[in-house]
Amino acid sequence: MQAFGSRNTMRLERDPKRIAELARKNEDANWAFRSFLKGCDLSVKELDSIVHMHYKIVSGQIDCRQCANCCKVVRPLLKRKDVERLAAHLRVSRDQFAREYLVKDKENGGHLFKSLPCSFLSNNLCTVYSHRPDDCRSYPHLQKKNFVFRLNQAFSNCSVCPIVYNVYERLKRDISDSQDNAYLSEQE
Repeated sequence: MQAFGSRNTMRLERDPKRIAELARKNEDANWAFRSFLKGCDLSVKELDSIVHMHYKIVSGQIDCRQCANCCKVVRPLLKRKDVERLAAHLRVSRDQFAREYLVKDKENGGHLFKSLPCSFLSNNLCTVYSHRPDDCRSYPHLQKKNFVFRLNQAFSNCSVCPIVYNVYERLKRDISDSQDNAYLSEQE
């Protein structure tokens, strides 16, 4: 098996509009790769190690403040402690904060911000950064363990986040090279 990450000179795509276009164009191949990862020979720990390596490389070269696309198109799930932290920071009651900024998420049992882009986004910066929800703190979730169990999330975020898009492309390249998966085509 090839040493993963041996070709770290892959050009990074940074433009959110371009990654959305590329993700749509490559949706079938990306879905096939997602399915492949579910059953490949790599252990959960090995896959995490590869994802974490690429995440470290890619995130070190992309400035989220230049993009902020996640704050423009993704609604984080807020838990009770997130709501309490934000309300305290803004010096309003939890109920007032909820009325003004949130809607209930009946599916996942929490709250979502009412509006997109996020009400706390200004000039691509989070105005409540040190008090932001945990879901925002961990975005794009590639640094977490058990990547294989969050493949649907990664697949969806490929069209949103330049970091996720580039990590996924690197995974396709490295893992397809090492596993001889001809169905995974190279990107432009």
